[in-house]
Amino acid sequence: MNPKQLFTTFAIAIIGAFIGVLTFTVFIDNEPRTVEVPVQVEHAARYANLPSAPQGGLPDLTFAAENSVHAVVHVQTKGRATTSGQGYPNHPLFEFFFGPNGGMQQNPQQPVLGSGSGVILSDDGFIVTNNHVIDRADEIEVILNDKRTFKAVKVGADPTTDIALLKIEASDLPHMTFGNSDALKIGEWVLAVGNPFNLTSTVTAGIVSAKSRSIQILGQMSIEAFIQTDAAVNPGNSGGALVNTQGELVGINTAIASRTGSFSGYSFAVPVSIVEKVVSDLMEFGEVQRGLIGVNIREMDNELANELNMDRARGVYVAEVIVDGGADAAGIKSGDVIISVNGEAVNTVPQLQERVSRHRPGNNVQVEVIRDGKRKPFTVTLRNIHGNTDVVKTSSKLENLGATFESLSDADKQRLRIRNGLRVTNVTSGKFRDAGIQDGYIITQANRVPINSEEDLKKVIEVLNEGLFLTGLYPNGQVTYYAINLQD
Repeated sequence: MNPKQLFTTFAIAIIGAFIGVLTFTVFIDNEPRTVEVPVQVEHAARYANLPSAPQGGLPDLTFAAENSVHAVVHVQTKGRATTSGQGYPNHPLFEFFFGPNGGMQQNPQQPVLGSGSGVILSDDGFIVTNNHVIDRADEIEVILNDKRTFKAVKVGADPTTDIALLKIEASDLPHMTFGNSDALKIGEWVLAVGNPFNLTSTVTAGIVSAKSRSIQILGQMSIEAFIQTDAAVNPGNSGGALVNTQGELVGINTAIASRTGSFSGYSFAVPVSIVEKVVSDLMEFGEVQRGLIGVNIREMDNELANELNMDRARGVYVAEVIVDGGADAAGIKSGDVIISVNGEAVNTVPQLQERVSRHRPGNNVQVEVIRDGKRKPFTVTLRNIHGNTDVVKTSSKLENLGATFESLSDADKQRLRIRNGLRVTNVTSGKFRDAGIQDGYIITQANRVPINSEEDLKKVIEVLNEGLFLTGLYPNGQVTYYAINLQD
């Protein structure tokens, strides 16, 4: 075969193959095919509120736990209780006719043991806890996380915030630093560290459920602006630490909302914005220096907002201005609505109380109110409970009585048919407990001087060297007398 024939045969083969492929593609195999190539795409956007973590988005709380557990201590207390409720045997006339104790045998006092938690604030042994953990204690013992044990003394306490300060003789202690409770956000993770049911060094976690919560647990004249969380807190956690994810102290666990006495969903902590001020005052003065605006206030609601021609309910309503108080001197009037303190908005009574509680008598605060639909700024000089700007110091003799007091209302005076009276609200360790005085006792006279206030009682005991003779009654109307030796 010559070259020409060979080329012709090869060309025919190429053309035939092309025609065959074209025919198969057009008439036979017309089904399209898709080839998938897997490509891993890295998304540039992420949800800002969900941290990337291998635990499925949950935060790592191990650092906060390790940073706080060694600074939380176990507080154990021992006190005394007596079942004797009769005050008559202490009356001098009974002793004259019937001998010591009125010829009656006193019921023996039984030891009462208590348990709670505390937080070390400094390497030299200052410890913060709740007042209700130690208020009836004669002996206070602190057990560290490394099992060392120390005797503690009470530096001071503030029942209105339920905060107390203890001191142990130690050095180089692990301690916590104050965080910023104002910066806490609803939904933020926190830890509760304490000793529930005597289970030492227990850590639980939850979120902040609410802020500036009042649960009416501390009584009259109290300051309640609790941080509400769902971290599990049980008996024994009181005085322990509420910790943020950076391992900083943001609150002192104080109470739970429960019908059984055990945790059932919500717990409450005193924010460090209050704790830090109370601790500082107790260290410097031995007593909290509480600045007062000088107003009686109430919550705003829609009905009150409509009466004041406000577009919505906001702020705190001034129901009454105390004569010669700080607000009165500044020009604030009843009917005003306080909407901010030092530029920070306030919409509830607890918020306002918490903002003001950070300051001492003599401090100036900027208060903005709404009056007749217009905003008005005022500068208020805070005053103490006595109406001046002096530093309040506790009388040592009054402190030795071991009790807190409150003035009696006019309604209670009418009901009991008395003209004057000072109620004993809480008996702790001291002269009153030794004499058998119980909570609720109403002092009408001290050494024949009518008593209507704590200041009246203070004036009487300041001039006494030995005996204090009290005349009074209990809420059931039982008249009772007590004789107290003021000498150590």
